[in-house]
Amino acid sequence: MDDDCNGNHAEYLCKKVYVLTSHLFIFTPGSWLGEGTITLPTKKEKFTFYTLWDISEVDDRGKITCVQKIEMQGVPDHMYNEFSFSDISLRHFSVTLESQSIKDMIGSGIINPEVISWEFRLSHLGFEGFELYQIGPNPETYLSHAEYKTGDDFHVVIHGKVWRKGIIE
Repeated sequence: MDDDCNGNHAEYLCKKVYVLTSHLFIFTPGSWLGEGTITLPTKKEKFTFYTLWDISEVDDRGKITCVQKIEMQGVPDHMYNEFSFSDISLRHFSVTLESQSIKDMIGSGIINPEVISWEFRLSHLGFEGFELYQIGPNPETYLSHAEYKTGDDFHVVIHGKVWRKGIIE
């Protein structure tokens, strides 16, 4: 034990253990790869995408930061999202999303034995969206489904999978 324990082991454990979950995605530092399709139902268009998630260690405040790089087939520029996960408990967490076009969008998430998911709702802007990651055939693979929409103008549906880098699926 290090010096901030001060002899009280229960208090030390409460300060140091932030995440008690069997999920590896989001809660295990390292790189995750992904692929899937992005569909724009209103335009009947479908694109293949590839993604790389770089997941940080839990910091001293119990926050996990993930940088997601997205490459879409036929699109020369990459897109980047930064997710910050905080207030993590056994069943819930808070999430903040930042990207080139979005600043400090705050949402909430749930954790259960099979699924990690989160949602964002900005009713004043007509924006809502969610992402769901379900454990796949092994604990280092997740199947994903996400949807984002703004009013009637924009709707995107994403299906794919992510896997821990180094695991061949």
